[in-house]
Amino acid sequence: MKLLYDFFPIIIFFVVFKLFGIYAATTSAIIVSLIQVVFYWLKHRKFEKMQVVTLLLIIIFGGATLIFHKPIFIKWKVSIINWLFAAVFFGSQWIGGKNFVQRMLDQKISLPDEVWRRLNMFWVIYFLILGFSNIYVVYHFSTSTWVNFKLFGVLGLTLIFVIIQAIYLSRHIKE
Repeated sequence: MKLLYDFFPIIIFFVVFKLFGIYAATTSAIIVSLIQVVFYWLKHRKFEKMQVVTLLLIIIFGGATLIFHKPIFIKWKVSIINWLFAAVFFGSQWIGGKNFVQRMLDQKISLPDEVWRRLNMFWVIYFLILGFSNIYVVYHFSTSTWVNFKLFGVLGLTLIFVIIQAIYLSRHIKE
């Protein structure tokens, strides 16, 4: 459910792009992301930091796309967000007693410290690969192909990554 919630602005972007083009899709993504953050705050009375960062980036890059009438800005946003995620996960190894993955999951599962470190680095590598994959698609394919990649490619890669990680985790989870 959380994955669908996180992908909702991308799905709206995709649908609006197919119907009305890149600029309408960019506008809708900004609006939907803003509504999503407000809804989260109304429900939980707090903000998720990464959700706010993502909103700010879509406002900045989406706004630049609309102001300068150049889709390259919204296309780069995907890579920048993934690289920021990679930096946060990487930096979390040295800030606090637990890395980012461990902070998210240690209430649910128990793992040796080395496994937590590996999982965290897997996410760092995954986000770096997503960022560079996006750049490749941006500069080697049409905007329509990029939009398809943004929804289906990223979602597919994420599902594959999560399945691989679940298989890896199953070997290390303590009873």
